[in-house]
Order: sequence, then structure tokens, then C-alpha cells
Amino acid sequence: MENKTTRVCAIYCRVSKDEQNPKHQENHLKTYTSQQNIKVHKIYTDYTSGKNDSRPQLNELLIDMRKGLFNCIVAYKLDRVGRSVKHLVTICEELNNKNIDLIIATQNIDTKTASGKLLFHVLGAVAEFEAELISERTKAGLKNAKNVGKRGKDKKPRKKSGYYLRHQKKGGLQNA
Repeated sequence: MENKTTRVCAIYCRVSKDEQNPKHQENHLKTYTSQQNIKVHKIYTDYTSGKNDSRPQLNELLIDMRKGLFNCIVAYKLDRVGRSVKHLVTICEELNNKNIDLIIATQNIDTKTASGKLLFHVLGAVAEFEAELISERTKAGLKNAKNVGKRGKDKKPRKKSGYYLRHQKKGGLQNA
């Protein structure tokens, strides 16, 4: 790093699925860092759920942070960094101990400021709440689908003999 006043950042992007494209996040963050005169050390991009505390690129970012290769991390949205308040607070505590700022470009969060720290915790709680709601809705939907016979196991097991009889009647199996 150059000097204490120069901000050198790591850009962190995350998408939940391989078929999603992180380019929108990357382009937005490159523009943001350029406008803020922040030098970019490296862009780290994960293709995994935010519920996973251990992510390959986030882990690499944290290793590089511990080596002192940058003094701030810039992310698109707080839920890109993590979906649980516990994980976000753990990351933030380590960043704070290493004097690393966390900047969330689209949510006006900069943990260098008191208001940024407060907003970080509030939005972290909201992100965790949203993840829990999605999980609850998914479980309820699967349960409902199973009850109406759309997914999952049938309430009673089918017999192979019924399969063969249906096909014999249709002329599908001649020698069954």
C-alpha cells in the first residue's frame, strides 16, 4: 500500500447461482471506486449462496486483507457480503481490528463513520430476516406441493404390478 491516506480496496462481488452474471456489480463498483479515487487491488467474485460463511473468494479476500494488501473493501450490497447478522458482525469486527473500512456502494454504508456502522447493523438484520422469510416460504411451498401430490413421495408406495397392468392394457408391454 502507498500511504495511510490512499485508499486501496478489494472489490467483492457475489451471485447466488452460476448462471447469474456478476458483471453488473463489478462495473458499478469499478465506476464507484474511480469516482471516489479509490485504487482497486483486486476483484474477488463468488458464485454461491450468501448463507455460506465459507466462500472461496471471500476466504481469499480475508487472507489478503490479513497480509495488509488493501485498507478497504467495497461491495455492491450488504447481502452480497453475508446474509446472517452473526457472520456480518464477525467480518466487521475483524475488519475493525485490522483498520479496514467496509463500503457498501449502493446503500451509502462506510464503516469508517458512526452512521455507517449503525446502518451496517440495521441492514444486516434486515438481510438475515429476508433470508429467513425466503426459507420459510420455500419450505411452506414444498409442503403444500407435497400435500397436493405435486412433489415429494406419494403417501402410499406404488406397486410395480399396477405399472405393468396399465401398459399391458395400452399395448405397451406384450410379454410382461
